[in-house]
Amino acid sequence: MMNSTPKRYLITAALPYANGPLHIGHLAGVYVPADVYVRYLKECGRDVIWICGSDEHGVPITIRAQKEGCTPQQVVDKYHAIIKKSFEDFGIEFSIYSRTSNPTHYKTAQEFFLKLYEQGVFIEQESDQYYDPEVGQFLADRYITGTCPHCQNPNAYGDQCERCGTSLNATDLINPKSAISGAKPVLKKTKHWYLPLDKYQHFLEEWILKEHPEWKTNVVGQCRSWFDAGLHPRAVSRDLPWGVPIPLPNSEGKVLYVWFDAPIGYISATKELTPDWETYWKSPDTKMVHFIGKDNIVFHCIVFPSMLHAHGEFILPDNVPANEFLNLEGEKLSTSRNWAVWLHEYLEDFPGKQDALRYALMANLPETKDNDFTWKDFQSRNNSELVGILGNFFNRAIVLTEKYFDGAVPQKGALDAEEVEYLEQIVKQREAICEALESYRFRDALKEYMQLARLGNKYLADREPWKVIKSDKERVASIVYVSLQLAAALSVLGRPFLPFAAKKMTQMLQLPEIHWADLSTELLPSGHKLGKAELLFERIEDAAIEAQIERLRKNAEANAQQQNATAAPAKDDITFEQFEALDLRIGTVLEAERIPKTQKLLKLLVDTGIDKRIIVSGIAEYFTPETIIGKQVTVIVNLAPRKIKGVESHGMLLFAQSGDGVLHIMHPEGGAENGSKIS
Repeated sequence: MMNSTPKRYLITAALPYANGPLHIGHLAGVYVPADVYVRYLKECGRDVIWICGSDEHGVPITIRAQKEGCTPQQVVDKYHAIIKKSFEDFGIEFSIYSRTSNPTHYKTAQEFFLKLYEQGVFIEQESDQYYDPEVGQFLADRYITGTCPHCQNPNAYGDQCERCGTSLNATDLINPKSAISGAKPVLKKTKHWYLPLDKYQHFLEEWILKEHPEWKTNVVGQCRSWFDAGLHPRAVSRDLPWGVPIPLPNSEGKVLYVWFDAPIGYISATKELTPDWETYWKSPDTKMVHFIGKDNIVFHCIVFPSMLHAHGEFILPDNVPANEFLNLEGEKLSTSRNWAVWLHEYLEDFPGKQDALRYALMANLPETKDNDFTWKDFQSRNNSELVGILGNFFNRAIVLTEKYFDGAVPQKGALDAEEVEYLEQIVKQREAICEALESYRFRDALKEYMQLARLGNKYLADREPWKVIKSDKERVASIVYVSLQLAAALSVLGRPFLPFAAKKMTQMLQLPEIHWADLSTELLPSGHKLGKAELLFERIEDAAIEAQIERLRKNAEANAQQQNATAAPAKDDITFEQFEALDLRIGTVLEAERIPKTQKLLKLLVDTGIDKRIIVSGIAEYFTPETIIGKQVTVIVNLAPRKIKGVESHGMLLFAQSGDGVLHIMHPEGGAENGSKIS
């Protein structure tokens, strides 16, 4: 299997979405198995590049910007940095980690669109799309919520119900509402371009179902369900202020739909990496593999291949080994509910224990069905398997060498048949691991690796060198020799699975450069001097685990409180005359700036229709100056002036605050003239 290989490999990993940090679901679904596979290919001397980067467009980015009171660019800058550092600290080694907001990507995505456009691939048509009349903006599917027609989930999105997993159209929702203003959206005509997926269904069925019977059952099964339902044209553009602009005349305000632009990010990142990018993307002797999660199967098996096929110059993926979802403590991972184990928090709480998490995730990968991560299982696998099996054998082999042979590999004597078989097992286990990894069976590969450590422990337990030393040092020399060869093999074969531990093992053994193809029955010659022994892994105590479980419990309680939040109680009654004393007007924010040395205050210039006046408002945690300028607001114009942080404020703006603490601008539906009186 190691000899029949393509000339080069192009490996892609799903672009993490830059509206939040990484969590263990991302790692188990995509990045840990991809990292193992790429490391394995490199160990085998293959020509391989591994492409990834931040996905930085789409509606969730703008929603996050709204919630955090900043611009979309500020959002992606923030989370791109967090994600990139988390990958680096965790030991994930991409050939390049790029981002889709950079100029190379914009140019590449626009060129790709134009090529399909000029070839007449797209369908251009007008359609009715939901429009928020309060904010004067077309609504992307994620900006629309309502009741799922299938499972009655009242919080389904316009593109998908996260409870039942059904793909939806916004018009499918019952009682839809805008996620921006809460208003009932209206249908309004707009022009868009569509990729005719139905035109490519026959090609896709032939390619997936007949040419790739080796693909994972969960991947093929999801594709087949889409085929059975029939493919339909899919819009490649949206009316949004954030994204790659459509490169056509008279298309202001229209951008590439994120599902279209994001996978092109693999191509643009490769362009950044190497001037030889076309060899990896267009040569038939390149093997391309997409590592993705369950929720991206349709995009990488149906949509993106249709794009590449329509373009006509690109190769198609050889495999798409998608994993299913990883649950947490018996419940579905949820970023919105903070029911997650965040990678950057794990790295802070468990310094130097990257491999412990890698191992626990690999041992429990959701390869063909959803699986569950629990902190108790994580602790057990670390303590029982990493410490008790792998670490125990390796440590004993080094310590025995230090104790009986001054830290040097002893001269072996005559080996019995069982010992010869143990040494031959090194190559056999390598082949078993290779076979599993070539078939994307990562859990099986890890089991085969750990089997070698189990054999080592059994060998030492059976031979008992600490007893034999009293009568036969030469026999012990052979026992230690065999143990060290197994330990050296574990060091080499462990690099894809446990890179940090493998590095420590290599240092302790003072192992020369050995790749997988060089594995043999003698990796450490007699007389070779070892380094100093140290513990390979540490036990994880109950207190550390209980702290993590307690954090999740508190997150669950906080979420429940937020969901059950009720409106604040009403204040004391006032008279009609007291209310009439308030002069409420519609105004427009003309200028806005932060007040120095404050976190909450903005200085606003507001056109009230009566005059233009300065108003200080404590909304800087919810709105940036850029996002509030131009907005219509409700103003109390007859409030007595008040000096705030040295600025005299002439009035007050009115906002509504929801139970989750978010501020909403109060303004008239459809707009009104400045100075319009509210009564």
